[in-house]
Order: sequence, then structure tokens, then C-alpha cells
Amino acid sequence: MAMRKTQLAEGEYYHVYNRGVDKRSIFNDREDIERFLQCMEEFNGVEPIGSLYENSFRPDQLGGRASKLVVEEDSPLVEFIAYCLNPNHYHFILKQIAERGIEKIMQRIGTGHTMFFNNKHERNGSLFQGRFKAVHIDSNEYLLHVSSYVNLNDRVHQLGGPASKLVRSSFGEYMDRGIKGICEKEIILGQFRNVDEYKKFALSSLKSIVERKQEVEGIEDFLLE
Repeated sequence: MAMRKTQLAEGEYYHVYNRGVDKRSIFNDREDIERFLQCMEEFNGVEPIGSLYENSFRPDQLGGRASKLVVEEDSPLVEFIAYCLNPNHYHFILKQIAERGIEKIMQRIGTGHTMFFNNKHERNGSLFQGRFKAVHIDSNEYLLHVSSYVNLNDRVHQLGGPASKLVRSSFGEYMDRGIKGICEKEIILGQFRNVDEYKKFALSSLKSIVERKQEVEGIEDFLLE
């Protein structure tokens, strides 16, 4: 296997993303998204917990809904700073905490979601387009602007109609500090006087991103090459 161009180091921040093979959907309904979010949270530990598909998705006693696997306290592989799940691709901002932490959690998420999705939707083969992509975030300015891009990524792609219902982003966590969520937000929000100031900054950054998107034909291929 070829060596990854971007070497992933502990304590550093990365923009991590991938899309469905042949640009196909990786989420067909809300259950798919909730299952992916569960993978993000429960696979984020140094000690592996096995397959969520086998161990976690079993009926509970309240209406037959899937019960959540209870995991003992464990050291995280990464910190999630921001995320956006779109119908056919995802974006994360991750801080690597443990050695090879990003590699490990992305392998677990990719394998787990593919197994679940293929079984549920009666398909075979790869779900994602090769290995995940990772870009080193090497400055604070870059981190702030990428947080806007990721938090508001569905707006970058101007998703509407049914597609908009198959989006989950951490922007809601950022707008309401009372929401616990899964993200470590203070590295971003701590640089602003309040949530409204960050919102203003994020929307302003989004405007520039959308304008740039309109200028460059095939920008999605450029971003997800």
C-alpha cells in the first residue's frame, strides 16, 4: 500500500473527508445517518469494541428500537472538532490524540458503515471511494475557515428538497452550547466573544466559499480528488 502523502501526527488538526464510490449515496435514510453518528462516537476509543452491527443493533424493550452499546470509559483516538454528513460524502475536522488515531477510527467507521449499509440495502462491494483524504490544518486562520466550510457544508452544496433531510452537521452544537454533542468546540468558539460572532464569521466565510465554487468548474472533484 502506498504511503499517505500527509503524515498524521498526534496533536495536529486535519480536514478528513471522503465520498461514496462513483459519487453514490452513503446515506439513504435517517437510520443510516444515525448509525454513522453512533460509529463516530463509539469507535472513538483506543480499545476496540468489535462490530456495532453484531453487538449494538439489537431490539430493546421500548418499541423494538436499536439499543446503544454501553462502552466503558476509554482514551479517545481523536477529538471531533466539526463534522458534516451529506447524502453522498462527509467532512470531519479531527485532532489526532492517540498514535495512528485517525487511521484507526476511520478504518473502523468505514468498515462498520459499509457492512451495515450493504446488509440493509442488499448490495455488495465498496461503499467509499478508496481511502479517506486528509489535509493538514497548519494554521489557526486555516482552522477557523475550515470550521466554517465543514459546519455549513450542506449550504456550500446548496442542498435542498429531500436531500436536505439527509444532512447532519455540528453547526447546531456550535449554535447552542447547551448541546453536549460529540465535538470539542472551544478551540473555535473560544476565539469569539459569543456564538453570534462566530455565526457571523462562518456565514461570511461561506459566502466567499460559494463564490469561489461558482468560479471553478468541477470544484467538488477538486475538493474530493
